[in-house]
Amino acid sequence: MIHASLAEQIARYAPEDGIIDTAIPRLSLVRWSQGAVPVHMLQRPALCIIAQGAKQVMLGDKIVAYGPSDYLVASLDLPITGMVTQASVDTPYLCFCLYLDVELLSELLLAMPTATASTDGGLGLTLHPATDEIVDAATRLTALLGAPQDAAMLAPLVERELLFRLITGPTGSLIRSIAKGDSRVAQIARAIGWLKAHFREPHSGTQLARLAGMSVSSFHAHFRQATAMTPLQYQKQLRLQEARTLMMADRIAAAEAADRVGYESPSQFSREYRRLFGAPPQRDTVHLRGTIGAPLAI
Repeated sequence: MIHASLAEQIARYAPEDGIIDTAIPRLSLVRWSQGAVPVHMLQRPALCIIAQGAKQVMLGDKIVAYGPSDYLVASLDLPITGMVTQASVDTPYLCFCLYLDVELLSELLLAMPTATASTDGGLGLTLHPATDEIVDAATRLTALLGAPQDAAMLAPLVERELLFRLITGPTGSLIRSIAKGDSRVAQIARAIGWLKAHFREPHSGTQLARLAGMSVSSFHAHFRQATAMTPLQYQKQLRLQEARTLMMADRIAAAEAADRVGYESPSQFSREYRRLFGAPPQRDTVHLRGTIGAPLAI
């Protein structure tokens, strides 16, 4: 029943398919009425609660499938492929997504006793049983979209409540590690930050390991553990997703997009593009432009 209330609020403020960035900072709502449409995106650190429907997320060689019984926490910026697996026009997929504010997490942690040690790693996408308290807080936060005069004062309080529930629940160790500067998550996040800013440039394992403050062997092991891919594979996904966005938004040719994102060989770009997106660049972008309402992110 409690998920039904959250679904009702999401449906009210996300009346059409797509991802909606709301007036409440860091809160996005998702509605999608068809399944089996793979969507490639860079997932930011977030709390995601499915109120209705189900979804499968692919990260490297790992697959995470979830529905209303669990909530998902992304602890790093991760290039993922998401696919709604349960949705229809009458019963659309509905999802609540709150992006995690590291500064706010750090502020809360300073005011709380250290009850849980930070985790030393693990996959950057984790599932946890959805509790009534977390779903209720998500419902109240979403409902504040209908009362903008109250939201300015109350939304920050409900956001803090949600983060408090995460810190004091089974996600506590993971959430603390996101905000703790010397945790494995934070160390990998530093390397990921560099890759995001410099994805067009070549890099070495030694360079990234130094940024993370680890030995080369330890860095590669923890990076793969967190992202289910190597740093080179991560960079490749960033390049290909950016190239796809450029071809869609700027309507440029594949060769120009390949050059802009750092590929020296257009043929290599086309091969890797097809491997990730399932079709060569030109055919893929023509298909996307002809798909009414196709989302760029879910």
